Amino acid sequence: MFIQTGYLEHKASRLRHDMPALPGLLLTGAIATAAMLFRSATGLQTLSPLILSIVIGMVIGNIRRPHGLLLPGIGFSLKPLLRLGIVLLGLQITLPQLLSLGLPGLATVTATLAASFVATMAMGRLLGVDRRLTGLIAAGTSVCGASAVIAANAAVRGRQEDVAYAVACVTIFGSFSMLAYPLLATPLHLDAMAYGVWSGATIHEVAQVVAATFQSGEVAGQFGTIAKLARVVLLAPLVLTLALTLFRSPDTGTQERGTAPFPWFVLGFLAVVALNSLVSIPADLVRHGNLLGTFLLSCGLAAMGLQTHMRQLAAEGLRPLALGAFGWLFISGFGYAMVRLAGF
Repeated sequence: MFIQTGYLEHKASRLRHDMPALPGLLLTGAIATAAMLFRSATGLQTLSPLILSIVIGMVIGNIRRPHGLLLPGIGFSLKPLLRLGIVLLGLQITLPQLLSLGLPGLATVTATLAASFVATMAMGRLLGVDRRLTGLIAAGTSVCGASAVIAANAAVRGRQEDVAYAVACVTIFGSFSMLAYPLLATPLHLDAMAYGVWSGATIHEVAQVVAATFQSGEVAGQFGTIAKLARVVLLAPLVLTLALTLFRSPDTGTQERGTAPFPWFVLGFLAVVALNSLVSIPADLVRHGNLLGTFLLSCGLAAMGLQTHMRQLAAEGLRPLALGAFGWLFISGFGYAMVRLAGF
């Protein structure tokens, strides 16, 4: 009996050792599933499960801090799962789609992204916002919202509170654009193509672009989506640039916040884009891959929310919010000027 009990205890200990991440993974997976089911049940496609996941995670994490047993799985969701989700974003994009924008469209998207990132970084310094938080807000504003924030954080290496604050900023101001842009097309004398390119080049999230552009017809929706996907592709060179230049050197004097590791997952993202461009991947496989990517990103943001504490978030103050507002206004205005300059 003693031998049998000892054997069972040994097996249980071995099982816990072999699967330390399972409890935390079950929690983040449950949060991501709930967020995706909520969007499906409500039919609100603009309601991003990524945003819902971080909100649910924050509510749970601030009511009760995660037990130590959950931490390995939460950490696994924050890194490998999150990065695999970013790799799978490549299934949404093909090079022929991007080239259909033409040189003026690609120039508009690229110049708007670069100028907005640089301007937001400069304004963050003037406002005295933490450099890492500034980098995350700049990436989310100039590229693709929450996905860009979490991808850029591989190079920036900000705190969980920085990521949550940046995600909140881009969500708020992207939602403002989604609601305001359809009302501005006529006063700004934008035809369907010009309105689509302007929206795709400046609105933060993909879902927000789709919601804002398809209201103005199929042409506006198609050009808006393609312009937005062109920005998503530029996420890869932006993250690589951050890792190799702006956030390469230590600026805090601590080992943890020193030189960022090379973001290899970005190369995986580019490889998937190339594969999707060269090979005809079955539509069902692409659809399921996109669904899996959304789920994995939602797991990562759920994990982020679980470790984000409201007191520390509030301690950031209003200056980062003012920075997010500046970035939103700058990208909207500069993008409009580029659309006009490009002759749309």
